[in-house]
Amino acid sequence: MKRLMSGNAALGEAAILSGCNCYFGYPITPQNELTEYMAKRMPESGGIFIQSESEIAAINMVLGASVAGARPMTSSSSPGISLKQEGISYLAADELPAVIVNMVRGGPGMGNISPAQSDYLQATRGGGHGDYRTIVLAPSSVQELADIVPVAFELADSYRNPVIILGDGMLGQMMEPVDFSGIKKIKDYPKDYILTGAENRPSRMVRSLLFDTKEEEEHNWKLYRKFQRIENNEVRCETFLTDDAEIVVVAYGIAARIAKGAIKRLRQENIKAGLLRPITLWPFPSKKILELAKHINDFFVFEMSTGQMIEDVRLALAGKGHVNFYGRPGGVIPTPIELARIVSRHYYQTQKVKR
Repeated sequence: MKRLMSGNAALGEAAILSGCNCYFGYPITPQNELTEYMAKRMPESGGIFIQSESEIAAINMVLGASVAGARPMTSSSSPGISLKQEGISYLAADELPAVIVNMVRGGPGMGNISPAQSDYLQATRGGGHGDYRTIVLAPSSVQELADIVPVAFELADSYRNPVIILGDGMLGQMMEPVDFSGIKKIKDYPKDYILTGAENRPSRMVRSLLFDTKEEEEHNWKLYRKFQRIENNEVRCETFLTDDAEIVVVAYGIAARIAKGAIKRLRQENIKAGLLRPITLWPFPSKKILELAKHINDFFVFEMSTGQMIEDVRLALAGKGHVNFYGRPGGVIPTPIELARIVSRHYYQTQKVKR
C-alpha cells in the first residue's frame, strides 16, 4: 500500500527497513524532516538516534559506529556537508561503510534554503583531502529516493566505502505516494575489520595515520584499485527517447524530471529530443554518453547550478559532439516550458546554420 510522504521522511523509513541502526544528525534546512523522522522512528525500531552538537560531531559518531560494526547514516545540507568532509575522508581512508545524505541548497557559503544542485563537484570529486572517491547516487522522485536507500547501504557495505545520496531541497520536501513493499533489510557482509573486543582472536587496528611513505602509497593504490572496480561495475543511468534523438538533454535528480517534461513538449513540436539521466554521478556513465555520440552530435546539459556536471559530459565525449548548457543557480527552479523554449531556440538556430 502506498503512503503519501515527503522525500525526507520516505528516505528515513527506507533506511530503517534497509537495516540502518544508527542515525547521527544536526538540524539544517532543507533536510530537517529527515532528522525529525529519525528522532521518532529510530527508537521505535530499536535503533539509536543522536542529535549531535555539530555536523563535525555527527560524522565522527558515524565513523565510530561504523568501526563498531553498525550500519550508520547521517544527513545534512550543503554547508553542513562541508563541515563533514574531513570525517568522510577518514571513513574512505579507513574503508568504513556509511551512508551520507545531502539535500542540497543554494550556495556557496550559507547561501539560502532553496533547492539547488551546486554541490555536484563537492560530491563527485571527494570534497575532502587525499586520494579517495565516494559513490554518489542521485534519485529523481520520492519513490526512487526510497528505492535507492538499500542500494546505498548495499554499496557501502560491499565496497566498505562511504556512499552519498545527493538530492535537493525540492526532492526532500515534496510529497508523493511511495511504496515500501520492495524494500527489505539488506544482507550482512563479513566484517573482519570491526573493533568489538579481541577475545579469542588477534587484535585489530583501524587507522589512517601511516607515517611510512611506502605503506601510505600501497594503501592508496589499494584504494585506487577498489575505485576502479566500482567504476567498472556500478554505473547506473536512465535513457528516455534517445533511440531516434537528434539532441540529448543530460540532467540528473529533480532537473531530470523537469527535462523529461520539456522533452515531451519538444516532441510535440517534432523536435527529436531525448534524455540521459545519470543515476550514479560517480561513477559517471561516460561510456553510455560516448555510445550516444555515435549517432547524436548535440548534447544539452541542464543543471540547477552554473554548470558543474558539464565537465564530466565533456570528458565523456572526448571532443566528440557539441555540448551546450542551461542552468539556474541559487535556488531557482525552472519549468519544463522554460527549458523546452531554450532547447527549441537552440535547435532551430542550429538547423538555420546547417541550411
